[in-house]
Amino acid sequence: MSLRSLHGVPTWACPLDGAKLDGERAATDIIGEAFGVDAKLVAIPVERLGDGFLDLRTRVAGEVIQKFVNYGFQVAFVGDVSAAIARSTALGDFVRESNRGRHVWFVADFAELESKLG
Repeated sequence: MSLRSLHGVPTWACPLDGAKLDGERAATDIIGEAFGVDAKLVAIPVERLGDGFLDLRTRVAGEVIQKFVNYGFQVAFVGDVSAAIARSTALGDFVRESNRGRHVWFVADFAELESKLG
């Protein structure tokens, strides 16, 4: 776990190991950690995403993202989701639309995240 500054934005970088982000309860735990360090942005490795997170039919992604936004956080999912996008046109559309906004991003790495903030 680490707090880092990306373009002046306090960013909570979740570790690779840890509980899977598989619903609102797991999101609330991460939000609590982020509040504890005064973060504004939470960066979550895609390895932490629970089963079904990238399957939009489960609604897990929507519930989790809504929780972060409701608490005033930006959230970035860091890592390669190209295989999941290749299997789902809807997910590809969702990722593309998310990346156009200012609150939710799917990025390949921290360099791409930093460029979104710059």
